[in-house]
Amino acid sequence: MESVVVIKGVSRKYRRVLALDDVSLTIPRGGVVGLVGENGAGKTTLIKHVMGLLRAQAGSVEVFGMNPVKRPHETLSRIGYLSEHRDMPGWMRIDELLRYTRALYPRWDPAYAQRLLEMFALDPSAKIRTLSMGQTAKAGLLTALAHRPELLVLDEPSSGLDPIVRRDILGAVLREVANEGRTALFSSHLLHEVETISDRVVMISAGKIILDNPLADVLSSHQRLVLVARNGQSPLGALSSALSAEGVANRWTVICQGDLAAARAEAIQKGFEVAESGPAILDDIFVARAGKRLSGTGE
Repeated sequence: MESVVVIKGVSRKYRRVLALDDVSLTIPRGGVVGLVGENGAGKTTLIKHVMGLLRAQAGSVEVFGMNPVKRPHETLSRIGYLSEHRDMPGWMRIDELLRYTRALYPRWDPAYAQRLLEMFALDPSAKIRTLSMGQTAKAGLLTALAHRPELLVLDEPSSGLDPIVRRDILGAVLREVANEGRTALFSSHLLHEVETISDRVVMISAGKIILDNPLADVLSSHQRLVLVARNGQSPLGALSSALSAEGVANRWTVICQGDLAAARAEAIQKGFEVAESGPAILDDIFVARAGKRLSGTGE
């Protein structure tokens, strides 16, 4: 498949902090990619390299086969971008913002912009500075979408949106992008949201990509077992498939990699009683692989 983004061996250091550590990532055309990680993991730094806002200190970045730093006009005209900070001029009204943004993109779709305006329930005469956090996010999302970009890049798009809007609007918008054969890359710390919307998940922690696979494969290859240890042993030392284990006394919740039947059989063979078993959720998988829990995953 044609690749929209190709990142090879990119590293980035801020003073003594290694924000990206030899990151490689290829994003093919079509589908929704969820980029997840804790605050400071490197999500926004990675996105800024894709946008050409940062030059790679090591490695290379290509977007549509071009270096986005050297050819910003050719790449940015094909990208829709919503930053985490929603940088928009507060003195403008929403309709003025749309006219201003429209002038930057030859492929702007006025009918689609109007449909989004109505879907987001935004008042065209409202000034940006008077908008709530959620309304500001909607206005930024509208300007990122209305020229039907080949690549949609959203940095924490759910910030300020209530759960119903996140589910009904953001999910519908991203699915529409994917159904039209375009590509969406969005970062989030809300793992249940990523699990609902994404086709593929990329996990990043401490500047390194720790998992990159289709979402269906990630979920099917990780299992959650609740085990009772008859002899007091830890499942981490006993089970070859165990990635993490949290326990009190002799009862352990274990995240395993691999087939569920095989994980159950190994646990029983090693002397554990299997009290519960089933597929792991994305939150469990991230904790097992990164060793830390994301704030806000229970929203």
